[in-house]
Amino acid sequence: MTRSFKTFTAAAVLVVTATAAVAQGGFDFAPGMAFVYSSGKTSTMQVAQGDRNHQSMMRHATKVPANTVFFMSGGQLYSTHGMLDPTGNFYIN
Repeated sequence: MTRSFKTFTAAAVLVVTATAAVAQGGFDFAPGMAFVYSSGKTSTMQVAQGDRNHQSMMRHATKVPANTVFFMSGGQLYSTHGMLDPTGNFYIN
């Protein structure tokens, strides 16, 4: 996997997580599920089972730091460090 794909995958997961958290007030990330961001769309899919697949994904995975905000602008996915207050206003803590 390329570095850009790893970053893309991590970003997709957090975009969906952040969107769900704002929309529903919480989010449970189910084991074995992945969120994929591609061409401006986010989707979920079942991850293939097996240690080799998991090890392959983890080998290229990057932890996302706390207080990372993902957002769309002009059809592109971006991230920044900070927080959103309950009204959606951005601030850096």
